[in-house]
Amino acid sequence: MNTGVKITVFAAALAATFGTAYGVGAGVGPVGAPAHGGRHAAQAPAGSAGHGGHDQAAAQGPAAGGLQVSEGGYTLTLDTPQVAAGQGELRFSVKDAQGRKVTAYKTEHGKELHFIVASRDLTVYRHLHPVRAGDGTWSAPVDLPAPGAYKAFADFAPAAGGAKNVTLGADLSVPGAYAPNPMPPAARTAEVDGYQVALGGTLEPGKAGELKLTVSKDGKPVTDLEPYLGAYGHLVALRAGDLAYLHVHPNEGGPGPDVSFTATAPSAGTYRLFLDFQHQGTVRTAAFTVTAGGGAEPVAEPAASPAAGAAVEESGEHSH
Repeated sequence: MNTGVKITVFAAALAATFGTAYGVGAGVGPVGAPAHGGRHAAQAPAGSAGHGGHDQAAAQGPAAGGLQVSEGGYTLTLDTPQVAAGQGELRFSVKDAQGRKVTAYKTEHGKELHFIVASRDLTVYRHLHPVRAGDGTWSAPVDLPAPGAYKAFADFAPAAGGAKNVTLGADLSVPGAYAPNPMPPAARTAEVDGYQVALGGTLEPGKAGELKLTVSKDGKPVTDLEPYLGAYGHLVALRAGDLAYLHVHPNEGGPGPDVSFTATAPSAGTYRLFLDFQHQGTVRTAAFTVTAGGGAEPVAEPAASPAAGAAVEESGEHSH
């Protein structure tokens, strides 16, 4: 692994808006079937507002990925665009320009394809490891805790034609009464299963910078992190509002307590960072809210009404 491996960001047009049912901060209402893939709005004009009123428009850095269901001749097709709350199964495929299911991929970071599911309010995150059938259909168990609007991301590199990495995104829904949860406040520390993770560094629009995450337990540094997906840490960043996807890989380093990444935000705005790390055979996810550019803290959305159902819990799920 090369030192200073930068964020893997894939070219995509900025989406202007998503349907009202999916807008973060929208009012209480039922969630039904998601919008069909490929019907995202056109590019947002410069100066349009993003999540919580933050300006997401000016592309100050590299283009973000995951905003399109089709790109580079490949399309993400969800066979299950709607699932019930609780335990379920997701099925999907990636199709080429001729409509054929892709069956050959390059292996990157131990997997042919990385599959992420996140709620639109960024309080639920799932990093799944689906299994591919011979015909190109992928499947994975998933546990989505409550009704709401979600988005699925497929991050892959096709084996054919020397294609580069592609990140595609498609809408997913869990039907039922729903209201978005508040954006978790910005903080420099996170706790998960008795582990404490401290975040150092800043995420800057259009400027590469180091993010250093330090893992400890019971006040002692964890120095025996285990490789996960070929590294000692795996970081995904999602931009609030449109869920632009940034897949970050770590710089060269040892098994803890520090795991560092070189990252560049594609624009100013609020982001959620999700760090996967493995210790003693278990993968855990620590999450952070950060603001890139502007210096303002993220604006919290109104709390969900009790009538809207159970609040979405933040957690990471790692299905193999």
